[in-house]
Amino acid sequence: MATRKILAGAQVVLPTGTVTDGRVTVEGTRIAGNAPAGAPADPHTDTLDLTGHWVVPGFVDLHNHGGGGASFTSGTVEDVLKGVHTHRLHGTTTLVASTVTGEMDFLAERAGLLSELAEQGDIAGIHFEGPFISPCRKGAHSESLLRHPDPADVRKLIDAARGRAKMLTLATELPGGLDSVRLLAEHGVIAAIGHTDATYEQTVEAIDAGATVATHLFNAMPGLGHRAPGPIAALLEDERITVELINDGTHLHPAALELAFHRAGAGRVAFITDAMDAAGFGDGRYMLGPLEVEVKDSVARLVEGGSIAGSTLTLDRAFKRSVTIDKISVEDTVRALCANPAALLGMADTVGSLEPGKDADLVVLDASFDLKGVMRKGEWVVEPS
Repeated sequence: MATRKILAGAQVVLPTGTVTDGRVTVEGTRIAGNAPAGAPADPHTDTLDLTGHWVVPGFVDLHNHGGGGASFTSGTVEDVLKGVHTHRLHGTTTLVASTVTGEMDFLAERAGLLSELAEQGDIAGIHFEGPFISPCRKGAHSESLLRHPDPADVRKLIDAARGRAKMLTLATELPGGLDSVRLLAEHGVIAAIGHTDATYEQTVEAIDAGATVATHLFNAMPGLGHRAPGPIAALLEDERITVELINDGTHLHPAALELAFHRAGAGRVAFITDAMDAAGFGDGRYMLGPLEVEVKDSVARLVEGGSIAGSTLTLDRAFKRSVTIDKISVEDTVRALCANPAALLGMADTVGSLEPGKDADLVVLDASFDLKGVMRKGEWVVEPS
């Protein structure tokens, strides 16, 4: 029986650049190393010829509400696992489960369920999006359930997550916002500025207080103005901020994506899905928290009001769009989908790049950047045919 797997002949994207005719060796759940494709194998090794393909790290999604018809906010454990598996089939080997606005007791209960899955290694942690957001920029969140970010309420969610809270999105200009940012930073939870009506000056103040992420930049915040630049300018210009971008062709005009990459640089961009139940599933009617959503032609909108309600994006599609339509280099796309979010989550020692000793999480793409294989911890989720 083979004890090692070798993926040979592909273009392998490493932190130092792309290796043509490269090779990745997997032993058990870990990456054992890289060597020239022509290096001799042995009888205890399975060698897979991937000539004409790309091998990149497994994708890391910071912001994801569900998929495969299942919701991370309201589904059972089996539903959550179904959604996680759906995204694994599309290359996301590390996923943070996001909730939407709800009653505090309900969100605390969800945090308990999701924290168990994080402890088991099924998800990488929990992201709370709401209820501490601005009614002026609520998007697909129930206005009746919104509340100011009282640090005591924020602490309740942190405690309910039992050390598995990774990120919380809030409108930092609301009463209690800055104190909540400081509380999150003290507890090692990412404070993300989003669904905000903040001014430029208020956003700078929040960054100085410890905020480090812009939740889906450009969406659910004031537009960039020449006299009132608002949060977008502050978030793009500050080296301490990682900006989330939803690259599905619906949430962002290509020029906005180009602006973000040009101003922030590839080292501060994280592609996310902001996916809801319909990702990897299909058009139809769904619930996002207490709100009904209609998905038509793969675009999710609230039935009442028509606001965009998350996305149906998967990260393999975001990868292909980035390289083929936006003309972003493969290496910078890998940074945005893998290395940057892994570093932000404090997981760069295990995921986000194809380096020896890290988890054997990787994605195989063909020459057209269509997904052909997914490996997680040394086992094929999607086996290349």
